[in-house]
Amino acid sequence: MRSAFGVTLLGAGMALASTPVSSLIAQAGNKLLTVPNRFIVEFQSSADLPQTRRSTGAPENIYESLRERKISFDIHHEYNSPGLFVGVSLTLNNAQDVASLRSTAGVVAIRPVKLFDRPSPIDFKNVSDSDSGLPDSEGVHIITGVDRLHAQGITGHGVKIGIIDTGVDYTHEYLGAGFGPGFKVAGGYDLVGDAYTGANMPVPDADPLDQCAGIGTHVAGIIACNPNNPFNVSGVAYDAEIYAFRIFGCLGGSAEDVIVAGLLKAADADMDILTLSLGGLGGWTEGTAAVVASRIAASGKIVTIAAGNAGDAGPWYSANPGNAIDAISVASSDSPIIPLQSLTLQGSMHAPIVYFSSLPLPVNGSLPLYATSKNTTVADDACNPLAASTPDLSTFVVLVRRATCAVTVQLAHLAAFNASVALIYDDGTGFTTAISVGKFKAVLIQASDGVFLAQQLATGTAVNVTFPQEGALVQFPDPKGGLVSAFTSYGPTEDLFFKPAITAPGGHILSTWPVPLGGWALLSGTSMATPFMAGSAALLLSVKGKSAEVVATARSVFQSTANPLASSHTDGALVQTTTQQGAGLIQVYDALFATTIISPAELLLNDTAHFVGTQKFAVTNTGKSPKTYTLKHSPVGTAVTVPTGSILPASGGPIPLSADYASVSFDEETFTLNPGQTHEVVATFTPPQVDATTFPVYSGFIHVVSDAEDVHASYMGLAASIIDKAVIDTSTEALGIQLPLLDDPSGTNEAANYTFVNGDEPFLLWRLAFGTAVLRVDLVTADTTLPGAVHGRGIVPIFTFPQSQNGGTFSNINVVGPILEHDYAPRNDGTSSQDLNFVSGLNMTNTFANGTVIPNGSYKVLIRALRVTGDPDKEADYDAWLSQTMGVFVT
Repeated sequence: MRSAFGVTLLGAGMALASTPVSSLIAQAGNKLLTVPNRFIVEFQSSADLPQTRRSTGAPENIYESLRERKISFDIHHEYNSPGLFVGVSLTLNNAQDVASLRSTAGVVAIRPVKLFDRPSPIDFKNVSDSDSGLPDSEGVHIITGVDRLHAQGITGHGVKIGIIDTGVDYTHEYLGAGFGPGFKVAGGYDLVGDAYTGANMPVPDADPLDQCAGIGTHVAGIIACNPNNPFNVSGVAYDAEIYAFRIFGCLGGSAEDVIVAGLLKAADADMDILTLSLGGLGGWTEGTAAVVASRIAASGKIVTIAAGNAGDAGPWYSANPGNAIDAISVASSDSPIIPLQSLTLQGSMHAPIVYFSSLPLPVNGSLPLYATSKNTTVADDACNPLAASTPDLSTFVVLVRRATCAVTVQLAHLAAFNASVALIYDDGTGFTTAISVGKFKAVLIQASDGVFLAQQLATGTAVNVTFPQEGALVQFPDPKGGLVSAFTSYGPTEDLFFKPAITAPGGHILSTWPVPLGGWALLSGTSMATPFMAGSAALLLSVKGKSAEVVATARSVFQSTANPLASSHTDGALVQTTTQQGAGLIQVYDALFATTIISPAELLLNDTAHFVGTQKFAVTNTGKSPKTYTLKHSPVGTAVTVPTGSILPASGGPIPLSADYASVSFDEETFTLNPGQTHEVVATFTPPQVDATTFPVYSGFIHVVSDAEDVHASYMGLAASIIDKAVIDTSTEALGIQLPLLDDPSGTNEAANYTFVNGDEPFLLWRLAFGTAVLRVDLVTADTTLPGAVHGRGIVPIFTFPQSQNGGTFSNINVVGPILEHDYAPRNDGTSSQDLNFVSGLNMTNTFANGTVIPNGSYKVLIRALRVTGDPDKEADYDAWLSQTMGVFVT
């Protein structure tokens, strides 16, 4: 991104209909998604250039060409992996030099350096060895078939896995307690150092030890934790070799040029598998990290990457770099069990009561129970200050019903009477839904248990509560176990690729944690599902070998043998859309021993304007006896991605599913294959007849069934034309004000002239209702008009970075100069969360994007966004918005 503005991404908490524009402007910090003036520049392969710097392979002739033109720059990373990526990340000291850089001989592409947040689990619970009172059933291994492979001695021996993450605490006893050849963590590299935050300079060294961040250690345990530990958990491939490539420090995030360096370093170290439990704003298959990850995968490596944890943001939002075309993007399913604690009762006959915590509540002795209300249906229990007659609660365990107000509000009212320990019983919101209690000693219990306790107190029974500090661990069945985790980001990509690819266990996963931070932790996220997939791939390679064919077909093998998941446990529930579960829950044993192979396992039908209704895939019998196959069509819920009458994608919860299915016919429904034979299946699809304005994504599976096996190919299509999806949000849905908006600092929309002194500058707000491959903001002459409300005419070709020339035309419109250009911009998030991508804003300066000064005069602001699949040279394929007149008067 290049801009004459300070790019601001406002949190949704600011974006309320009642919030004045002045408040939005005032609260807007410089929360950049890119590093200012830093770019990743791809060169032609060093083998194709006449001069190279021998030490690094960086083409010195390109640097000399830049210096000769007085282009000043600072180099951060040089990349020399011929066949994968040759280039450099650099900061330009003058923004207007981008155009000169782009035109330099030998430069293939220039992309901005994006910023990535550190991996952040959906929930986190620290666990100690004292919780190991009951053996873990390893439920996630049972539901995926990993336990059967372990029983046969298949544990990943001889496979090298590169973890590109926060580093690993290799001092952990169950991660080998050492580093280097002969240890479980056999090598790696720290690319950043402890103090790196993404906003400062990395300080690399050869030691990837992490004892401050944790996610990489949790990832390593999911892959390779040694068995026979206090919790009886084990890594999926616990005999694999781990290599840690650290790209995050103790705090903050990481820049994309560091991530690319980590990817290439792992590939150059000859890893068999690379895994990344990270993700940024998505939707597109583009971005340097995604491009490099895809090339590495295509070169003969398996690359697994998290699909993202933005399920509430709705469809078309799968994360990057997980959208890399040839990588395996991994969704999460909830574990069938959660290790929780239990309390005991005195004075009442009742089994121990489970409470939602992995650690015992630190309360000693037996305390009497007191209820703020004995009415078990009260909706506002403790939402208001407690009655003055309430006793001193310091010696009680207080029972309170989860209510319409925040839990923190309830606890504050309890604390006013000196309460410090509380049981909050569920009101139907969900027992396994985390609550925020601050430093208060409060835990959630199930609704039925809370009702029982309240009723006991109502009958006059005196009840005491004890929280055992040892031996009270319970393996609690997760009511959502075996379903796709609600937090998993939805695809497909905005360029209609099949993401995520597959689902693996990622909800409530117990694994290793840095020793100084407790040693063990229970986490949830696609960051946990991704290493499960990586470990599964290691089991595949340890059995079938590492040939190019095995690696190239790994994703298809896992997808074709996966188990499709329902959207809920309700009777008659639709099967979950493939846009969230991919091909289904991984079945590792079946994948390793399948004798029916499908290729390809993804059938992309595209949209109605580019419909590919006839699909072909090959079925091969690799078994030792003839097999007769029958083809069966199994549709899944069609994702209604845009609510009727809305411009914005569905958000805030599960995407609505409909039973509007595609129909499929086959050239022949039954066929027989001898060992080694291959048959080509021809399937002809007819999209469902549905409301195209809801942009429904239909999908399903073509099952290939024999007596012994049931494998499938997954398909996906859009029952609309994607170019019809509006990009610029012109509604009032998100903010309660008309967008886009050009305003003055006061938010009164009265000022028309700006001096750019003491904050006297215009502010531009906009939202994207869909992603765009080209987003451009230009300053145009004051007499400019648009023939339509949103759609412009006569757009000239647009390029992805600022060009050397100013001006241009938009029909008969005079473009004075560029303000911002952004390629492959994701849509804005439509939820009420604190997502930084909720709304976009620009603080204007008095310079164009190329650094030249804007002359004094009267202008308008023109926003243009190319619709998906649109032709950059075709004016009708853009959305456009034109502001009111503004004046630039700089003295």
